[in-house]
Amino acid sequence: MTALRDAGMTSKAWPFEEARALLKRYEKAPPEKGYVLFETGYGPSGLPHIGTFGEVARTTMIRRAFQEISDIPTRLICFSDDMDGMRKVPDNVPNTDMLREHLQKPLTSVPDPFGQYESFGHHNNAMLRRFLDTFGFEYEFISATDFYRSGQFDPTLRLAAERYDRIMEVMLKSLREERQQTYSCFLPIHPETGRVLYVPIKEVNAAEGTITFDTEDGQEMTLPVTGGNVKLQWKPDFGARWAALDVDFEMYGKDHSTNTPIYDRICEILGGRKPEHFTYELFLDAEGQKISKSKGNGLSIDEWLTYASTESLAYFMYGKPKTAKRMHFDVIPKAVDEYHQQLRAYPDQTPDQQANNPVWHIHGGDVPESRMVVPFTMLLNLASVAGAEDKETLWGFIRRYAPEATPETHADLDAAAGFAVRYYNDFVKPEKVFRAPTDKEREALEALRGALAAYDGPVDGDALQQVVFDVGRDRFDPMRDWFKALYEVLLGASQGPRFGGFIALYGVENTVALIDAGLAGDLG
Repeated sequence: MTALRDAGMTSKAWPFEEARALLKRYEKAPPEKGYVLFETGYGPSGLPHIGTFGEVARTTMIRRAFQEISDIPTRLICFSDDMDGMRKVPDNVPNTDMLREHLQKPLTSVPDPFGQYESFGHHNNAMLRRFLDTFGFEYEFISATDFYRSGQFDPTLRLAAERYDRIMEVMLKSLREERQQTYSCFLPIHPETGRVLYVPIKEVNAAEGTITFDTEDGQEMTLPVTGGNVKLQWKPDFGARWAALDVDFEMYGKDHSTNTPIYDRICEILGGRKPEHFTYELFLDAEGQKISKSKGNGLSIDEWLTYASTESLAYFMYGKPKTAKRMHFDVIPKAVDEYHQQLRAYPDQTPDQQANNPVWHIHGGDVPESRMVVPFTMLLNLASVAGAEDKETLWGFIRRYAPEATPETHADLDAAAGFAVRYYNDFVKPEKVFRAPTDKEREALEALRGALAAYDGPVDGDALQQVVFDVGRDRFDPMRDWFKALYEVLLGASQGPRFGGFIALYGVENTVALIDAGLAGDLG
C-alpha cells in the first residue's frame, strides 16, 4: 500500500468514508461486470443549475477516493431523464408561447426554444455536457431517450411487465387513495400526438410485453412496453435504471431521501442489487429558498465562472455536503481564498493530512502549486480603492508588492485579478457606503496617518499590521471596533482585509492619501 492509500483507509474525509463503504460491497468478490459503476442523474426540464454540477463533482470525489484505495476499475455515467414529459414551461427561456404547444411531450420531442439544437432536451443535454467538460470530468453520457428507444432498456421493461403487480404493490402504498385509482408505473407515449399520457392501464400482458389503455379521447390502444413506446414513472424509473445498468453508487438530494426505500425495492424486484447511496443537503438561494432549475434562482455554473475559477467552485462543493448551504455571489471570495490556503498547506502535510485536504479530492492527487501571492479578498479591496476597471490597474500595485510576479508566471493570480475587477464592479461598487469618522475614530486615523507618514521600516504586511495595531490598542476595546472603523471610513464596507497587508499592497504613501481623503469626507 502507498502511504496515501493507507491514509485513505482511515481518513475521516467524507469521500474516503463513502469509498470504504462501497469497497465493502465487493469484499467477497469483485463485480462480475468488471467495474464499479457510479451514476448521476439529471432532469433536463430546465437549464442545468449549479446543484447538478455539484452532484457530479461530489460523485467524482468519491470515485477518486475509491480509485485510491481499490484496484477495481470504475465508470461514471451521467444519465439524462430526457424522456420525461415537459410538465410546465420554464421561466428562464425564450419562446415560451411556442413551448406551451408542446406540453407533455418528451423533452427530446420539444423544439429547442433557442433554435440551436434538435430539441429542448438536446439543448439542455448539450449545456450540461459543456459545463461538465469545462471542469474536465471523466464521464459517459447516456440519454434516456436513446436508452429506451435503442432497446438497451427492453429486457428490464419486459421484466417490469412480468412483475407489474409487485411493482404496483410497492408504489400504491406510497400514494394517496385518489392517486391510487389511476396510477400505473407505465406511461404510454401516444403514437400520433407524441405526448406522454397519464392514463389508467386496463391490461398488462406479460407474455406479449404490452399494455392496453384508453387514450384521453376514449380510444382503446395497445402498445409494446419496449422500443420507446412507453416510459416508466420517475420513481420506478429510478430503481429500474439501477437494475438495468447494475449501478453501484448514486447520490441525490435530501428531497429524494424519503423515496429511497421505493427505489431500492423496485431495483430488487427487477433483479438488481440496490446501490450504495449518499444523500446531500440542498442548495439555497440568497433568500434561503431551494434552488430550482425552472425558476433559475441561485447561481448558475456560468455565473460562478464569471467571477472565479472552476477549482474554487469544486472547493465549495466539497465542504459539508450534508449541510444546507446558501449558493449566492457573496460566498465566492471566501471559497477562492480558502481553496488557495489549502493549496499552500498541501506540500508540507503528512499523507494523513493530505487525505483530509479538500484539494486532494478536487485534483485527484495531482495538486497544483498556488501562485496567489495576493488573496482574492485583498484584490477586491485594491480594486475598490483604485477604482479599477481592468486587471492591468491591479498589476501596477501587484508588481511593486511582489516584483517576482508576472501574469505569465502567476497565471492563477492574473485570472483572479480579472475576476476581482469584474466582481468589484458588479457587486461591491454598487453597495459601497462610506461614513464619516466619529471624534475618537478621527483622532485615531490622524495618529495612524502620522505613523505611516513617518514610517521607514520594511513594506511588510506583518510590520505594518503592528503599526495599525499599536495605534488602535490604547484607543479601542474591543480592537475589532478599530478595524471596523477603518473598513467603513476608508473602504466603504463593514469588513475587509488584514489591514497591514492591504497597506503593503496599496502602498504606504497611497494609504496616507486615502486616510486624508477619508478624513476630508471625499471618499463618498
